[in-house]
Amino acid sequence: MACGGFACSKNCLCALNLLYTLVSLLLIGIAAWGIGFGLISSFKVVGVVIAVGVFLFFIALVGLIGAVKHHQVLLFFYMIILLLVFIVQFSVSCACLALNEEQQSELLEVGWTNTNSARSDIERNLNCCGFRVFYSNGTCAADCLRTLHCRPCAPIMEEYAGMVLRFVGGIGLFFSFTEILGVWLTYRYRNQKDPRANPSAFI
Repeated sequence: MACGGFACSKNCLCALNLLYTLVSLLLIGIAAWGIGFGLISSFKVVGVVIAVGVFLFFIALVGLIGAVKHHQVLLFFYMIILLLVFIVQFSVSCACLALNEEQQSELLEVGWTNTNSARSDIERNLNCCGFRVFYSNGTCAADCLRTLHCRPCAPIMEEYAGMVLRFVGGIGLFFSFTEILGVWLTYRYRNQKDPRANPSAFI
């Protein structure tokens, strides 16, 4: 059967949504793993990751059911939601890739100032204290505080910030293109006739 046929469109759409399902379960699993091993104590961070995973799972479920049943309403809402997600994700990915070192440093400082629980996780995992300056009389979760020989966290974070942002931006950009592919496949699939249906019926 030709690749532009009904069955091919259906199979491609199902495969794409199975990929989204696996990614969503992976996100939820990573968040649970981070809590279980004590790497992340911030419930806000974990909550955001789990919420994104659950949201992606429900989108994939809607797309999967719509593809299997050739359900016009589900496919329409799936297409609209996927298009909106594409716009947001593409914009965020481009922003991550476009940030220079000065902007990265400002972003890290804003994040450090506004998140107390994440700050403790960073100090403990990177074994550093303070952002730009180490204060020995301050509260710090790092082991190096016992010896009073701690590095500030900013230089360590800045070493990895560029690499992390490029990685996140690249992954986000890749998935944003799979989303626009999903929108195109859904649009094409919605306008095709199911060969198993009555030939005189227009679906």
